[in-house]
Amino acid sequence: MAIKSKAEMPQRIQVDLTGPDGNAFVLLSLASQLCKRLGYDHDREERILDEMRLTDYEGLLYTFDREFGFIVDLYR
Repeated sequence: MAIKSKAEMPQRIQVDLTGPDGNAFVLLSLASQLCKRLGYDHDREERILDEMRLTDYEGLLYTFDREFGFIVDLYR
């Protein structure tokens, strides 16, 4: 664990699932962008995206929330 500057603290992202940002394709794109911003390697990014594509919309939301819930708030 390291003590970091408050400026490095991630800002929370708000996503309204009932609007156009709740579309599965938009969430997949956001997940990809977040993986890059968080410095995940390509293999980890692909595993996350593959799991999101593997199931239905509820499964996609579950995976997205599990992986990015610490920085993204989802609203229905």
